[in-house]
Amino acid sequence: MSFVILALLLGTYALSRIADLLNLRALRQDPPPELAGLYDADEYRRSQEYTRAKLAFGMIPATFDLLVLLAFWGLGGFGWLDSFVRGFGLGPIAAGLAYIGILAFAGQLLSLPFEAWSTFVIEERFGFNRTTPGTFFADLAKGTLLAVVLGAPLLAAILWFFEVAGPLAWLYCWGVTVLFLVAVQFIAPTWIMPLFNRFEPLDEGELRDAVLAYARSVSFPLEGLFVIDGSKRSTKANAFFTGFGRHKRVALFDTLIEKHSVPELVGVVAHEIGHYKRGHIKKMLAIGIAQTGVMFFLLSLFLREPAIFEAFGVGTPSTYVGLVLFSVLFAPVSLLLTLGVQAFSRRNEFEADAFARETLGSGEDLARALEKLSTDSLQNLTPHPFYVALHHSHPPLAARLRALRSL
Repeated sequence: MSFVILALLLGTYALSRIADLLNLRALRQDPPPELAGLYDADEYRRSQEYTRAKLAFGMIPATFDLLVLLAFWGLGGFGWLDSFVRGFGLGPIAAGLAYIGILAFAGQLLSLPFEAWSTFVIEERFGFNRTTPGTFFADLAKGTLLAVVLGAPLLAAILWFFEVAGPLAWLYCWGVTVLFLVAVQFIAPTWIMPLFNRFEPLDEGELRDAVLAYARSVSFPLEGLFVIDGSKRSTKANAFFTGFGRHKRVALFDTLIEKHSVPELVGVVAHEIGHYKRGHIKKMLAIGIAQTGVMFFLLSLFLREPAIFEAFGVGTPSTYVGLVLFSVLFAPVSLLLTLGVQAFSRRNEFEADAFARETLGSGEDLARALEKLSTDSLQNLTPHPFYVALHHSHPPLAARLRALRSL
């Protein structure tokens, strides 16, 4: 069993590294012919340097995480921590929260130097970073607090159901988790996102008038049009749609408004509204719900296999240790599921682009906006198809521009 587990871990790691190496090899000295005028020579060189820097650095924490996991496993860490937690005489729920909490906290501490280096060295080197140390650690503290306030009760419920509900425990856990996911979708725009960014209504003026006029033309009751202070953390621009009912909102980064014309911004908003009109948000939520159900069903089967606990050096099987071990071994399954989800997401982007083109009468304004977003973020113009399949929720720029500008 140990050899099978090791093969799965190493195979998953190798697959991701192969994708990284293929992406590096796909870099070209010259941009694709259809994008030849997008970058000047210096900017194109910088975009390739940025891609190389991110990929090369990304391999370091991935390798470090694997080595830490193998060392912790080889030294009997899973069993030792279980014995340590059991020594406090806690019940199964409290012991589970302590066990998982200790591992999560340790993982966060180990990842902290890599996150800081990515933000304050790599992003800084290429002129993107605007995050201060204060903002960085405030985000970390808020994220940790949210994980405790929202995640701990959900985790306790999952542990409790697996302790008392028998064979149908996975079904109850699925139901509770679905309710949690849907509730978060409703409260996130109003209560969670404002903890990290300031949302302000878009000021009266040409842009607001143009966006509202477009929204009315496609029968989209847009009341929540906000500007988000993205410049607080990065020079990169973005826009997004989130929420349901009266809680839905379209948010434009201040960096986006700063660098784009009104027609281009209307094109971006049209794309975001396209996601709503084509039902992408609900579909992605449904996919997430289905994945969660599959995960809990597999977990229920996993918990019945004492050989897996033995392979990890855990003498007394328990739900909470099983949950941790399952999360380790679920990585290959998650990778396969990700391929399908990412492909579906890329299709959704094409559909939202098509909606914008159809309702605006032309895709040119959105195309120009995408070109600016690409150059401003030093986007890689020649990603390898395998890397795209694994990691990209959006299609490559060249493909999107061809679709937008086709008759």
